[in-house]
Amino acid sequence: MDISIELVKKEEKEILRNLLEKYLYEFSQYDNYDINNLGLYGYSYLDYYWTEKNRFPYFVKVDHKLAGFIMISDYPDVEIETDYTISEFFIMYKYRRCGIGKYVVKYVLDTYKGKWQLQYHPKNEISQRFWTKTIDEYTKGKYEIIKDIPEAAYEDGTIGHILIFESL
Repeated sequence: MDISIELVKKEEKEILRNLLEKYLYEFSQYDNYDINNLGLYGYSYLDYYWTEKNRFPYFVKVDHKLAGFIMISDYPDVEIETDYTISEFFIMYKYRRCGIGKYVVKYVLDTYKGKWQLQYHPKNEISQRFWTKTIDEYTKGKYEIIKDIPEAAYEDGTIGHILIFESL
């Protein structure tokens, strides 16, 4: 299995927009977010990945086929001073549970050194297990989970959990 992580070019933005729709559809089971009048979820921050610095969208490919994406920024989910945030992360179902997600996260953390924050929805138990296990292994247990910051609320009112950690 050949895994590649490739920076998304501006001319590939529509491909990322299409993958974001699949991601947001899947995520709507946790945050109850509705589609708009065009039948889309929409991702209002997408253009910023090519107009603002310190935003980095990547495609994840397996054997040269699209398998997902990871989006990095320096825009924090909550007001805790950090260098980077994993803004969005999606691995298509077909490619899950075979180490691709961990590989991608390790690549990104090794590439962008600094203090990180990452928010996940507590109702998404699979995501919760993935993130806590992956970050625990990567940091050798040196991370913090914050569960009570109201500004981390999702569309359904659930307060997200925030992981704070440093890349090694």
